[in-house]
Amino acid sequence: DYYASRGLGDVYKRQDLHVHLDGSLSPDTVRYLADMQNISLIEGKDNKDISTLELDKKLKINENCHNLKEYLEKFDFTLPLLQSEWSIEQSVYRLLKEQSYQGLIYSEIRFAPQLHTRNGLSMRKVVLAALKGLAAARQNLPIGAALILCCMRGKDNAVQNEETIKLAAEFKNSGVAAVDLAGDEYHFKTDNYQNIFSLANKLNVAMTIHAGEADGPESIRMALKCGAKRIGHGIRAVEDKELVKILAEKQIPLELCPTSNLNTKVVKDIKDYPIMQLLDAGVKVTINTDNMTVSDTTVAKELKLIQNTFGLSNTEIAILINNAKEAAFLPNLIKG
Repeated sequence: DYYASRGLGDVYKRQDLHVHLDGSLSPDTVRYLADMQNISLIEGKDNKDISTLELDKKLKINENCHNLKEYLEKFDFTLPLLQSEWSIEQSVYRLLKEQSYQGLIYSEIRFAPQLHTRNGLSMRKVVLAALKGLAAARQNLPIGAALILCCMRGKDNAVQNEETIKLAAEFKNSGVAAVDLAGDEYHFKTDNYQNIFSLANKLNVAMTIHAGEADGPESIRMALKCGAKRIGHGIRAVEDKELVKILAEKQIPLELCPTSNLNTKVVKDIKDYPIMQLLDAGVKVTINTDNMTVSDTTVAKELKLIQNTFGLSNTEIAILINNAKEAAFLPNLIKG
């Protein structure tokens, strides 16, 4: 570990507040889930004959990715592996195990229950399976954790989104921390989902909303109007100076994911990443992975990238880590 190797292991106890389950399955977990469920990873080829390079091409993004829409297509490969109670439970546990090995002391794993019902599972069973994996991790691993249930941007899924909110309310004292709105934000605008988040507010469910990534600062303003307590990504807030002031005054945490934003071409060069403008304005910035496998990253890698690019001191890195600690939806679960 980058920071532990510098004798800073105790100081740099990190959290990940923005990590997607289906985008963070390690290659080993993918092989395990596929083999145990007799699922062929590549049509016409035995799983044991698939090389590491071939698997990486399926799982990880490359430099030719043009936008968020292309980035999201990577999930089409892993989702078929996550259509049983067993696989969902295992994937949550194994992800948290991997994060604990990386030195994380807290993680909020997000996923959309409606995307795991292809083989007949109810959304409730999906959530219960994830909670089972979460409970096992809490008991056996030195990491605290919670779940965030994602509503999805798209057509004809209003019923599923409503059920997602209700499930979050049902299990909010049993490991579910909040709800989210994920997906293609450019083509499915945030303001189309106000009714869903009115229900979340009514049921007293905390929310974070993907905004200000593929879509502009107006999507962040709408997320705040809907009642979001945090913003997923939110990097394009810098295009609206008044909005930056609002975020700073209200101390709304931004869940920044630098490598992911480079992958999706929200930012073309890390040197242009506007983290310093946000920090200088007093915005509460946190650093996260988004998708550990798709973006081939960890929280330590993200912090190292930011530190090396912008010359942040160890004290400034510690502030970013502490911001995440303070922004956690369930801070009582943080270990270490």
